[in-house]
Amino acid sequence: MSDRPNFLFIITDQHRADHLGCYGNPVVRTPHIDALAAAGTRFERFYTATPICMPNRATLMTGRMPSLHGVRHNGIPLSVEATTFTDVMAAAGYHTALIGKCHLQSIKDDLPVVGMPEPDPSRTRPPQHLREARKDVGGRYDQELPSTWTRDPEFEPVFPYYGFQHVELCIKHADQVVGHYDRWLRARHPDPDSLRGRTHELPGNGYEAPQAWRTRVPEELYPTSYVAERTMAFLEEHARAGRDRPFFLQCSFPDPHHAFTPPGRYWDMYDPEEIALPGSFHHGEQPVLPHLARLYEERDRGEANRDGQRTFAVTAREVREAVALTYGMITMIDDAIGRIRARLEELGLAENTVIIFTSDHGDFMGDHQLLLKGALHYRGLVRVPFIWVDPATEAMGVVNPGLCGTLDLPGTLLDRAGLEGHNGMQGVSLLPAMGGGATGYDSLLIEEHQRRGYMGLPNNFRARTLITPDRRLTLYEGAGWGEIYDLDNDPDEVRNLWDEPGAQRAELLEALARRMMALTDTSPLATHHGP
Repeated sequence: MSDRPNFLFIITDQHRADHLGCYGNPVVRTPHIDALAAAGTRFERFYTATPICMPNRATLMTGRMPSLHGVRHNGIPLSVEATTFTDVMAAAGYHTALIGKCHLQSIKDDLPVVGMPEPDPSRTRPPQHLREARKDVGGRYDQELPSTWTRDPEFEPVFPYYGFQHVELCIKHADQVVGHYDRWLRARHPDPDSLRGRTHELPGNGYEAPQAWRTRVPEELYPTSYVAERTMAFLEEHARAGRDRPFFLQCSFPDPHHAFTPPGRYWDMYDPEEIALPGSFHHGEQPVLPHLARLYEERDRGEANRDGQRTFAVTAREVREAVALTYGMITMIDDAIGRIRARLEELGLAENTVIIFTSDHGDFMGDHQLLLKGALHYRGLVRVPFIWVDPATEAMGVVNPGLCGTLDLPGTLLDRAGLEGHNGMQGVSLLPAMGGGATGYDSLLIEEHQRRGYMGLPNNFRARTLITPDRRLTLYEGAGWGEIYDLDNDPDEVRNLWDEPGAQRAELLEALARRMMALTDTSPLATHHGP
């Protein structure tokens, strides 16, 4: 195998670790992803930097925490001035490509109102380019907005796009995806709009789960099939072009994600009646925390926003249905990965290609009676899969129990390519851990910043979580309470130890402070000695 291998980086979206067979799930069928785990190294305790799409994907690209790269929450595009690991790879001669979901820029046209500052009418505002802490020096930040693609049917992103030299975008989710996928779909169907959305769903949807409809989009035209087809087309073109230049190819599936619209046979592949509720669905006699109680009250009064992006409380039936539909989406992705890997073998590329599988963040999927995602850092939301398969190593079927996360991916990829990262990158290279060695962490930090207040918390509230091998500590800005869980003896996180003797609160708070200190910025470097 070459010292400059190819990389096939496969990432799914709202996909928790335990929704894979190789992570212990007895129901969902994922033989192709499980085969990757058997052929390489699976990391048991891999965590997001933040359980929100744009901030976590910006961390993936930059190797920096959200508080440093500036994408604190959705709706803040990653600066085009940010250095990404794909910039470094491209500069070293790699052909860098992304097919599928990117989400480094906003994918909704709505302008924010809630949580935004109100100007003082008695003062003169600075000009637009001086209204932020860093000057606006230009750059297009509308390249993933649906309206941009609608206004210009021939629109193409400005290259390089965050270090990618080739991009084929899937923008949004479920059967609502636009971007390059929409053009592909329209070339294959005379009236694709008649297939998409709840108003055009097929008959036979007896589900009560929110945001679930039986799409008319056939399997072969669904976004998952598009991503697989275009990924294989890229591999075929690389094989034809002579293979002199190594590639980094990010294969990014928009699923699994709400709305829940697995197509064709994947819609009813799993029976909701056979889905077990998570252990935390019934709290027993444990006290319910204030933010959870608020969500339960909204559900019971019929006041929950069930059509949005943030978490809300659901019923047992709704959980079983949402999980069954999610399993269908995951199995469809697994089938696609099987086709991609087979094509990699047929083209003779497998022996020089490192394959990575991970996901963006999880989904509550019934944990604590919740669905979707939100600022509650339960394990199902923040723990995601990470599998590394390297033909150059003998590591097969290795399971590494060490702490690590999204922050470590860029440095690990660059290390395997023999490249040094840019100043300001955080995290560590996990290459020494691929054989089962230590990851080098005794704790991890998870950041959260929400522009819109909910769960009884105000607009622009923040949270910080410390994960240790046996504890989880979470602090909420402005709240007089916190959370501490014993992950070994209470894996469902139902007994909050915050006020209990022996909870190690002081030690954990000190560890949180030290971890936050360690993750402060080191960029830029000094240019001169100084005085």
